[in-house]
Amino acid sequence: MTRLVHGAIAAFALPFALAACVATPAATTVTSAAAPQPAEVRAPVTILISIDGFRPDYLRRGNSPNLDTLAEQGSETQLRPAFPTLTFPNHEALITGREPDHSGIVANTMYDPAIPDQRFYNKDPVSPRDPRWWQGAEPLWVTVQKAGVRAGTVLWPGSESERQGLRPSDWLHFDPAFDSETRLRFALDWIRRPAESRDSLVVVYLDAVDRASHANGITAPETADAVRSVDAAIGDLHSALAAMGQPANLVIVSDHGMAQVDPDRTNDLDTLLPRASYRLASYGPFATIDPVAGHEAEVRTALLRPHRDMQCWPRDAVPTRYRYGRNPRVAAIICLASHGGEVMPGRPTNKGDHGFDPDDPDMAALFIAAGPGIAKAKLAKRYDIVEVYPLVARLVGVAPLASDATGALADAVIAK
Repeated sequence: MTRLVHGAIAAFALPFALAACVATPAATTVTSAAAPQPAEVRAPVTILISIDGFRPDYLRRGNSPNLDTLAEQGSETQLRPAFPTLTFPNHEALITGREPDHSGIVANTMYDPAIPDQRFYNKDPVSPRDPRWWQGAEPLWVTVQKAGVRAGTVLWPGSESERQGLRPSDWLHFDPAFDSETRLRFALDWIRRPAESRDSLVVVYLDAVDRASHANGITAPETADAVRSVDAAIGDLHSALAAMGQPANLVIVSDHGMAQVDPDRTNDLDTLLPRASYRLASYGPFATIDPVAGHEAEVRTALLRPHRDMQCWPRDAVPTRYRYGRNPRVAAIICLASHGGEVMPGRPTNKGDHGFDPDDPDMAALFIAAGPGIAKAKLAKRYDIVEVYPLVARLVGVAPLASDATGALADAVIAK
């Protein structure tokens, strides 16, 4: 298995440098005529691209011509993210078909009574690489490799850790300095290889749109710029695949949408409780709170009463439609802000955010698929995000494992 480190980007220049050397006039020699070699007939590859925080209505605003074209050529619908509508739980749902309660990735930040020495935090360089957090479900790249097929991951959440003792055939440590173009060039480089070392599945994580919309809001020029840059990078990938004669099934999704933050709807925890009375893991539209020993009644009384822009539940009373609350990593109390609100100590700094109710229209996630294995269809139904997993598995040619998906999206999208 190949472990690529940050310096591996220099390898991109190698194929081009070698080609330049071969094509140099000074190196040309006269040889006897030979029959031209037939071009390789390449088997289709499958590329799953997640554009974090990409709202479906970012399409067709003049900023996404390549995505718009792929949507017209293939299948398009919207996805209902899993609860909570956060990045790590939903990327695990995409790649395993498991809801957060079943995968164990129940939030971006969480605690586990069985791992008392560590807090999981998605931006921490240590905890996301610890295999103890990732034992709840098998990601598709592991299933694919068990079937004898190569799979690569480009910064996909959860791909820095061994899973069942395995790593992807090709993978990278997360580095936010890699822009969308660079990330997709890694994928292209792995697909460019000879058949015996070519990845048949590559999953790619792009976060430029999410970062721009958090910082600036959903209608800001900076967010539109991020959409244009991601779209251009995907267009370059599509063109390069065509130029090398490589058929590809592209599945392009987001993990959730994004909503504009209304600071006046903030639920400031500092006005409700002293900070010493509770442990806060996640905060934002979705907050997870554990009372400190001896403060249980105080915290429950303060949070579980009615609030104007927030509702809180003990974990055993989370509404059943969220399919959440039975995993031991779920905090004692879950709070959810109303649309545009936040639950946190102090005032919000984000102008855009996610974590709201998965049925909030602003949380809807993108789905586009195009390629030789994809039917042309505009699907009115909104599919649960876990349905992407069996679709991608079937496109690669492996049987999906048992999951929380029904296979309905795959049945609707795969060409007959």
